[in-house]
Amino acid sequence: MRVLVTGASGMLGRAVAAQIAHARHDVRTFQRRPSGVSGVTDLLGSMTVPPDVARAVAGSDAIVHLAARVSLAGTAAEFEEVNVEGMRTLLAAAAHEGVGRLVVVSSPSVAHAGTSIVGDDARPADPAGARGHYARTKAEAELLALSADSPSLRVVVVRPHLVWGPGDTQLVARVVERARTGRLPLLGHGAALIDSTYVDNAATAIKAALERVDTVHGRSFVVTNGEPRPVVELLAGMCIAAGVKPPAWRVPAGAARAAGSAIEALWRLAPGADEPPMTRFLAEQLSTAHWFDQRRTRAELGWSPTVTLDEGFRRLAVWYGKEDSSPLFARGSTLGLEPSG
Repeated sequence: MRVLVTGASGMLGRAVAAQIAHARHDVRTFQRRPSGVSGVTDLLGSMTVPPDVARAVAGSDAIVHLAARVSLAGTAAEFEEVNVEGMRTLLAAAAHEGVGRLVVVSSPSVAHAGTSIVGDDARPADPAGARGHYARTKAEAELLALSADSPSLRVVVVRPHLVWGPGDTQLVARVVERARTGRLPLLGHGAALIDSTYVDNAATAIKAALERVDTVHGRSFVVTNGEPRPVVELLAGMCIAAGVKPPAWRVPAGAARAAGSAIEALWRLAPGADEPPMTRFLAEQLSTAHWFDQRRTRAELGWSPTVTLDEGFRRLAVWYGKEDSSPLFARGSTLGLEPSG
């Protein structure tokens, strides 16, 4: 197939483009800067410019759409322009070109209303209940995409949860930098169980969805490693891999949520140069359980993860040049940490 991958300059987008190219498909990527992926053709442009999108989509048999505005800061209009209107533009271009397959990469946050998720499958996207501009606009975009599903344009949605790995600037880099500067607290006891996804596993799941779209279209799938860990252990694994002391100081979860709401209000009045140090959404993510039932995802996509979390931490340590930390990530290790009571 001739496959267009949008948003391939990010960690996950690069991994997806590389996986699809490795399967000997003709891959083009579309984003604002070069992807750095060998064996693909980069097309530069913006999801907010319809002629750019039309040029990128032209001649494609399939599209894997990862491009999105991902941030803890920004106005509603900024998120809507990229995530919602960008989806409308992409769907129009796909219909015009007769594209047959569309894999939309979304997020479990589209169905997260701030309470614990314990062993759920993919809930329907809910823009009204989603927390924050990112989650709300991704929910709207997902619903738009699924409404376009038809025999001529088969649409499937994949929601990888908390994707991380070497070179990650969204999760790992933020965790490491805040821990290094003493700005990363544990919320509550740090014992909430959280699913996450090593980047290679997320990429192979998306590739599987592309290959099986004819039989799974019209549906949404949450993808994780299937290894929920206490948040204290997940954060510690990332910090130790980077050679940084894990967070040890604690803030009551309720206080963090209240502070997050107040900081969000302040940022709306006087946005800072950086992202806000805490938001209500972030506080909820770090203090509530969110892990998912993976049985339907694995059965219907014919996929299972091949890189365990501990192997992922070991690879992260090697990437950071901390090979001496690798033995800490032996199978079943808890990194010597136990959530305190």
